[in-house]
Amino acid sequence: MKAVLALDQGTTSSRAIVFDERGAVIARAQQEFAQFFPEPGWVEHDAEEIWRSQRDVAAEAIRLAQLAGADIKAIGITNQRETTVLWNRKTGVPVAPAIVWQDRRTAAYCAELVAAGHADTIRHKTGLVIDAYFSGTKLKWLLDHVPMARECAERGELAFGTIDSWLIYKLTTGKVHATDASNASRTLLFDINTGDWDDALLTLMDIPRSVLPKIVSSSGLIDKIDGQTSCDGLPKGMPIAGIAGDQQAALFGQGCHSPGLAKNTYGTGCFMLMNTGTTPVPSNHKLLTTVAWRIGNETHYALEGSVFIAGAAVQWLRDGLGVINNASEMAALAGSVTDTGGVVFVPAFAGLGTPYWDASARGAMLGLTRGTTRAHIARATLEAIAFQSADVFAAMQADTGIDLLELRVDGGATANELLMQFQSDILGIPVVCPAVSETTALGAAYLAGLAVGVWQSQAEIAATWQVARRWEPTMSRDEAATRLARWKMAVDRAKGWV
Repeated sequence: MKAVLALDQGTTSSRAIVFDERGAVIARAQQEFAQFFPEPGWVEHDAEEIWRSQRDVAAEAIRLAQLAGADIKAIGITNQRETTVLWNRKTGVPVAPAIVWQDRRTAAYCAELVAAGHADTIRHKTGLVIDAYFSGTKLKWLLDHVPMARECAERGELAFGTIDSWLIYKLTTGKVHATDASNASRTLLFDINTGDWDDALLTLMDIPRSVLPKIVSSSGLIDKIDGQTSCDGLPKGMPIAGIAGDQQAALFGQGCHSPGLAKNTYGTGCFMLMNTGTTPVPSNHKLLTTVAWRIGNETHYALEGSVFIAGAAVQWLRDGLGVINNASEMAALAGSVTDTGGVVFVPAFAGLGTPYWDASARGAMLGLTRGTTRAHIARATLEAIAFQSADVFAAMQADTGIDLLELRVDGGATANELLMQFQSDILGIPVVCPAVSETTALGAAYLAGLAVGVWQSQAEIAATWQVARRWEPTMSRDEAATRLARWKMAVDRAKGWV
């Protein structure tokens, strides 16, 4: 058997899945970890807890698959992007909690960069907008606020990484400090035109180059000597051969290997990506231009739209309001009413992403009456996920001039029939879910397996993609336009709140 292990480190849980050479799941394991909110707008993780959870689920998945380490031909890593870890190179101990991609503590600094006139330069070099979402400003914050961090960094004693780099460091017991181009392109420090860290941007943010990981291919052994597992708790010698940020991995796993193919992932947030080929496409509608993956010397790019709060809004209904006891109740509760009763919910808990990029926006629920029930609020929450994705979809079509014929979807919320049907209705195109729903992990497995010969080509991989479910639009375009207009009115009221 040719088995590949995918490590899928997400925002709320760590998962590990073993795939066979057909791309079928052999075994999986998952473990949630704690979320910390020390101040309003701040979101943190314990990087050590992330590591332990990811190591343990990897060991469990291998055990459930009844395989030995020698049976695992490669490991692929996919990760929550932009979440920032800074640790001591010698001890491997983080100097502070990890700052999560949702965290807004650097919003004021981002506003200073914009006011100083750096927006156009940064956008041209990185393909990104200046926003607290990205990891470069988080790294600067850690260097500026953790005692002795800057002095230690300038002496070469500290290492920075997004979660992929952190896991690689721990898996190899500190021998390898690396990231791939897809994750590097999310830092505000990487020039997508040259494919390397940019010294001018490092100077601008006062970040020493010595803290940065080396940039490697998304598909390939990360290090010919040390690029394999050597940590306690896992079989030794398993080669690490694939790395991609979670959304890029999902794009690859969805078989979107050609320009013009697009996918949307419904997770904590929503992330829509379109493959634009080997040339970066600048956006006029506040989409991000990002690296999709680098294989060998060839880099593929994508346009991306980011919705910050999607599944996280359902978590809020469960944990913050007690509207539901678990997420599985959501579909039945929302489906118990035929509409939202006029309620529109804008879940801008962490500001608004694409196409608004308003860090000062906050959540708003409008249209409440005495007749509003928790079912109406549940339905409005699902519709908000679809509305936010529709905003991104419209920007993507406007930037590329391509009329997408379908949207490939993945993520936990694709199990919600009401949401998927409403998404198709609002977009006016079919929404298609693949037979293998674990597309993020599968993409990481494909990238790793491609590097070691489990799969011979991208064409072979794309040929394995199959449709499991398809939703066709049933709503009139006039009604969809009316609902979108009301949504935009609600968004306008949520903007600029703080």
